Amino acid sequence: MHRFAQAVLALLAGAATAAQAQPVTYKFDPTHTWTTWEVRHFGTSTYRGRFDKKEGEVTIDRAAKTGKVEFTVDLTSVDTGVEHLNHHLQEADFFDSEKFPMATFVGEDFRFDGNDVSQVRGQLTLKGKTRPVTLKGTGFNCYENPLLKREVCGGDFSATINRADWGVSFGGPFPVGNEVRLLIEVEAIRQ
Repeated sequence: MHRFAQAVLALLAGAATAAQAQPVTYKFDPTHTWTTWEVRHFGTSTYRGRFDKKEGEVTIDRAAKTGKVEFTVDLTSVDTGVEHLNHHLQEADFFDSEKFPMATFVGEDFRFDGNDVSQVRGQLTLKGKTRPVTLKGTGFNCYENPLLKREVCGGDFSATINRADWGVSFGGPFPVGNEVRLLIEVEAIRQ
């Protein structure tokens, strides 16, 4: 009987270990991930733009309530709908994208609301400067994609930054506001 009890305990311990969540990695789906920004113009209207080229991946351990995200945006892919403005944003007084073509966000401080990611604190590198940024999440969800037959997780994340902190200072704070709202709508596919 003693050996039987040991065998049952060993089996249960093995099952408990297998049941523990493991970190899972997801790659951003570029066709379902949008990176946009908003800034006030003359205190009257809101300029909006987006970046068409972006990539990233996130690793989440729901049991441990931890994660890591790395997200890169190609600044040369900015699109405001106004060709002249798109070119001006590439110049040294804005992104200086000839010298600094990429912006990168790396976050390793995740906050959860239950199983949902509600906040990610990390570092944004833009124009050669790295500063802390906190992305607030809403609508985080995971689902089984019927076409891919794989799990997809995502949500809407946002932050408000002062562009001057990264040396993007042309026209600020007036006529172009220094306060920029970043919006990242992301869906990522389990690997």
